Amino acid sequence: MPKLNLDQSKIDAARAAARAIAEDIQSFVDQHTTVTVERAILRLLGVDGVNAEQIPLPNILVESVARAGRLSQGASFFLANAMLETGLDAQGVAERVASGQLDLMQLPLHPTSAVRALLDQLAAEALARITAAREKREQMLAQYPGGPQPWLYVIVATGNIHEDVIQAKAAARAGADIIAVIRTTGQSLLDYVPYGLTTEGFGGTYATQANFALMRKALDEVSAELGRYIRLVNYCSGLCMPEIAAMGAIERLDMMLNDALYGILFRDINMQRTLVDQFFSRLINAYAGIIINTGEDNYLTTADALAAAHTVLASQFINEQLGLLAGLKHEQLGLGHAFEIDPNIEDSFLWELAQAAMARQIFPQAPLKYMPPTKHMTGDIFRGYLLNGMFNLVGVATGQGIQLLGMLTEAIHTPFLQDRFLAVQNARYVMNAARHLGEELVFQPGGRLEQRANQVLSKALELLEHVAKIGLMTALEQGLFADVKRSRVGGKGLEGVVRKAPDYYNPLLAPMLTELGRGGDA
Repeated sequence: MPKLNLDQSKIDAARAAARAIAEDIQSFVDQHTTVTVERAILRLLGVDGVNAEQIPLPNILVESVARAGRLSQGASFFLANAMLETGLDAQGVAERVASGQLDLMQLPLHPTSAVRALLDQLAAEALARITAAREKREQMLAQYPGGPQPWLYVIVATGNIHEDVIQAKAAARAGADIIAVIRTTGQSLLDYVPYGLTTEGFGGTYATQANFALMRKALDEVSAELGRYIRLVNYCSGLCMPEIAAMGAIERLDMMLNDALYGILFRDINMQRTLVDQFFSRLINAYAGIIINTGEDNYLTTADALAAAHTVLASQFINEQLGLLAGLKHEQLGLGHAFEIDPNIEDSFLWELAQAAMARQIFPQAPLKYMPPTKHMTGDIFRGYLLNGMFNLVGVATGQGIQLLGMLTEAIHTPFLQDRFLAVQNARYVMNAARHLGEELVFQPGGRLEQRANQVLSKALELLEHVAKIGLMTALEQGLFADVKRSRVGGKGLEGVVRKAPDYYNPLLAPMLTELGRGGDA
């Protein structure tokens, strides 16, 4: 790809500042757990299903421990203790608790060493299950190699998982490499995960384990038909971030929308809750070999894309460092950015090209997730189709990894199947016609693109060094990202954050960190 003459010392300084920011947050994360972290642990250890009122069993167990004021020790301790006392498996204990036949908190306590030994055994079985799913993906990729990057990313969003399957297969046959089942509006604010196959949703489809399994099966079928592996994406965000990560790991999703700051800024989820949850969810994704996608592109829907470009870069650095602390590899960091500069600005295409080339150069191993124009789509489908073509040209010329395809009907309605077909057709034409364009481009030394990229880098460094001094939570309170201010004690879900007791135990933590190369007990 073409290279910009960027100041490497500023890149290094920005990464160092982001590392300091991430390590400060990690020290907070290591001291806390949340109700959804505990529910994710129970799910991985074998608890699933709902009671007669459709309340998920992991919620029932965690709430029973929380009511007793003992969640700081970890919910899994009391699950394993009950298993030792009753001889039941994890699901059996959960069903007895849900029916009122068993009270976890009234049972005699077995020796801690015995409880932890059982937890370690259950954790090993859970991790073996995730490993098997990861190895199955690797086998399928070897059998059905994917297409060249940028991978074409298409959304399906009917609300009905069975209709989504039809659209997903059609999109894959038309040339899509990635299918994202967009999540129904508002699910990120639910503090539980719905259960089973769903046929109702608004603006998307519920993220459930059964829906994940059905779509995975469908995409495996079409992968075999096409001889090309089709990747599956869902949304690992909101109040149930770690639980959805656990479900995705079990059902072999390939990518997850998993940003550290998105829920705070755009869903008003409490920052303490989100920052704890993002770590464990990313740890699960790292272990499962899942690529995460971050959401910096959303900053440009609330702030001006030209003026706020440095905040996108700064957030990419922060997401990178938080991801690495959670065991993710650079190749799993689908850092987000977007083609969102007002097209009426002179040389807007140059500034988009500069931003994309800069991101590619600063994060050379990351499969960058490039988002299409949305903010300045007007309903003029011909103009919109042209803008999407320009966006696709930047994507292929700068070597983006994941190209989320723009729709010509953006700003009119939820795109129809034929709109998605036209989006794939546009991208396939542009990317085939300009496949090796980037190898032939040379940027003018000291020219407009280089000046713009260095200006954005300098401002990002300035912002990161300021955030490192005041702390990320204070920065979020001051509205330094996306022009949105959030309180560290406000928003949704703070009551679900718990400080760990000295005897807290998460049996999955140490083995995952050790295998991923972080080591030690966090």
